Amino acid sequence: MKYKVEWKYKLKGNEDVHFASDWIDGELALLAGEDIERSGKGKDVIYYDEIGTSWNTKEIRKLLTEVEEDPHDITVYFDGGFNKETNQAGLGAVIYYKQGKKKYRVRANELFDEMDNNNEAEYAAIYFTVNLLEEMGVHHMTCEFKGDSQVVLKQLEGEWPCYEENLNRWLDRIEEKIKKLGILPKYRPIPRNENKEADKLAGQALQGKFINSRMQVI
Repeated sequence: MKYKVEWKYKLKGNEDVHFASDWIDGELALLAGEDIERSGKGKDVIYYDEIGTSWNTKEIRKLLTEVEEDPHDITVYFDGGFNKETNQAGLGAVIYYKQGKKKYRVRANELFDEMDNNNEAEYAAIYFTVNLLEEMGVHHMTCEFKGDSQVVLKQLEGEWPCYEENLNRWLDRIEEKIKKLGILPKYRPIPRNENKEADKLAGQALQGKFINSRMQVI
């Protein structure tokens, strides 16, 4: 989650001047806010997150201590592979996140039956990753979703329309789950060669090789 710091600058003999920072990491935002307050030149320091929630310095300090113990700084890679002969989909998910001072990677896949096409497999893969996030205890966090299906990602963003009834049902499921978890999603299309981990996991699921692992990233 990124934060913005806003404050009023005390200008002698004139009205206060309002300032705002760029979107920055929580720890940096807190350091900046504390420094502004210590200087005696700033007042009414307020911190905003990307969802629009606001805190004062005491509240943000407590929040960041609590957040540090939860999964955060989350990036998700997903991919769905479709076998038109069996109408099965292999779903692959790779999740990078921080917890405490350590960084972790989750790798998982699954096989879904009765799929209609590759786009449905991609939607199922995103739904699979969101369920993994729920199992990890992720809530009220910014999550970046990266995949090589631009169509699906643009439809999730609402930039492109989705006319297929079956895909709209998947879209509704995903949006409902994301809303329930309080996740602020950011969708980023990437080239296929940058999505090799998730693609491999999807292919392994179609081959009957199932993986569910968590490891620390050094």
